[in-house]
Amino acid sequence: MCGITGYLSRDKFDIQLLKNMTDTLFHRGPDSSGYEMLKDGSEKWCVGFGHRRLSILDLSDKGHQPMTTSDGRLWITFNGEIYNFAEIKSDLLNRGYVFDSMTDTEVILYGYREYGDEIFSRMNGMFALAIWDTVNSELTIARDRFGQKPLFYYHDERNFAFSSELKAIQSLDHLDFSIDINSIAQYFLFEYLPAPMTVYKSIHKLEQGHVLKWRDNKINIDRFWDVSFDKHDSAGISELEAEEKVIELLKESVKKRMLSDVPLGVFLSGGIDSSALVSLMSEIVPSRNIKTFSIGFKEASFDETTYADQVARLYRTDHHHKILSADKMLSILPDLLNKLDEPFADSSIIPTYLLSEFTREHVTVALGGDGGDELFAGYDPFLAHRFAEMYQLMPEAMHKFLYNFIIKKLPVSSKNLSFDFKLKQFSKGLYSDSVIRNQKWLGAFTDSELKGLFTSGAEESIDFTQPYSQVLQHKAQLGDKSFWNNLLYQYQKLYLADDILVKIDRASMMHSLEARSPFLDHELAEFVNSLPFNFKMRRLTRKYVLKKSLESRLPENILYRKKKGFGIPLTAWIKDKLNDEISSTILDDSLYKSGIFNRKHVKQLFDDHIKGKVDNRKKLWAFYVFAKVMGGRL
Repeated sequence: MCGITGYLSRDKFDIQLLKNMTDTLFHRGPDSSGYEMLKDGSEKWCVGFGHRRLSILDLSDKGHQPMTTSDGRLWITFNGEIYNFAEIKSDLLNRGYVFDSMTDTEVILYGYREYGDEIFSRMNGMFALAIWDTVNSELTIARDRFGQKPLFYYHDERNFAFSSELKAIQSLDHLDFSIDINSIAQYFLFEYLPAPMTVYKSIHKLEQGHVLKWRDNKINIDRFWDVSFDKHDSAGISELEAEEKVIELLKESVKKRMLSDVPLGVFLSGGIDSSALVSLMSEIVPSRNIKTFSIGFKEASFDETTYADQVARLYRTDHHHKILSADKMLSILPDLLNKLDEPFADSSIIPTYLLSEFTREHVTVALGGDGGDELFAGYDPFLAHRFAEMYQLMPEAMHKFLYNFIIKKLPVSSKNLSFDFKLKQFSKGLYSDSVIRNQKWLGAFTDSELKGLFTSGAEESIDFTQPYSQVLQHKAQLGDKSFWNNLLYQYQKLYLADDILVKIDRASMMHSLEARSPFLDHELAEFVNSLPFNFKMRRLTRKYVLKKSLESRLPENILYRKKKGFGIPLTAWIKDKLNDEISSTILDDSLYKSGIFNRKHVKQLFDDHIKGKVDNRKKLWAFYVFAKVMGGRL
């Protein structure tokens, strides 16, 4: 697991610039570094690759990057893990290739020489990489199927740069970093920036499952993999067969991801997904050798440590847990937000950050349950859509009565996913397109709420005609008439890729910890996606086939308890411990000098929350994070 960088320019630059760029990613790879100025066959461009290494496999110097082929034609800088590299290597050995190391990096390099871009479809794992062909003067950058590893790129008429994080590109301070106000608007709708957007006009994220080719400053982007619901993997399958296949594929995925030359553990929340990983790991190695890690809260409605402890006791793992208080959160906020180089408003990054910090005290690699909810329809909105369909059958007058005289008047609660919060969120977007309705439930602001946030002058620069264009684009790409498949597609392409995986990548890599996600093995994902939807959600039971497949391994109260998620008690904390910090940040006069935001409106959001009139925690947190991360750049 590493940090990668690269810079191509018509203007000369020296290796020190490349070194400075790469060393901004020290936290992603503290074990070693590499910087190389590369040959350009056309002699038009100055080219450099950089690399920071976190050693996981082949701890020798033979894994040093950037790495080249024996003839010096191809160069690679690579971030990730390829779990089937031994199989690919075996095929290449049979074709006469010779290897100097035990790394997956070298396998990718020679695999690219032999198979071309087909190598990306052959690889099972997570990756972001760049390959330079010195003869053809061609750059190839690629990102894994689900987007587990990040990859940003900058492009103008004289420069092309790429990196694992924005900060490395930003170190090239002679480039143009103009703010994209439309992307800012999207951030407040989603709480994150959907790929390919960033907050800058000239920087983009390479979308998951895509390959970008650069040649003579022209770029071409193609998709090599996409989420599909093709039934060929499960045609005519019975429920029992599906349960057995799910366990078989998940266990094989876990086994692949336990390959490591350094200590390894597992994040254990006490939920279904992480508990399943512990159960299956115990069938592969003695359970006493499994190190498990969990995080909890003093506030009971947010705390799940009792369930994590139960699973740890059941399998007799070497278990570690910590409790997160408001004071502890405040102590880590400055460091966390300082390391975020783009706004990201999923507050669960805070406990994930703390979890990663103390996990790294014991291990270098941790397995986690990310992806299970997106594959098996595990989130609350899947249930909410069932109720929305029934709700819409009622007369409109009844809707208005329920909202104005019951839902709107419910007292605000500080508890996790409280009844009043769920009902008020439910009332948003009920009459929108179904997939847009889902995004309105998830986001900090809806499109109608967004307009009050900006000044009238700023609104003139924002395109409000299609505020949910990313959602509609993905719906069009799928072309599936099934609402449920469309919903699963949205979760896997947007929420998973640009929220969940961003959170776990940033929080873990800030502590030089590699996080692996067995549920995102593409063979498992393709099989699960091919199953009928009623195998994933049976009436009001979510993750149905997964739960059934685990009944012999996990107790009923783990499998069938109410989902809590990994939230933090922001509603109460904003009124108490975080009151001064948030108010002083979001109402600071310097934030409004750019003329983008409406200070009066922001103050109203804060006052209404403090007085208990409305639970504005999502809006206030999104604005607070934006102000901390971007305030000095507007």
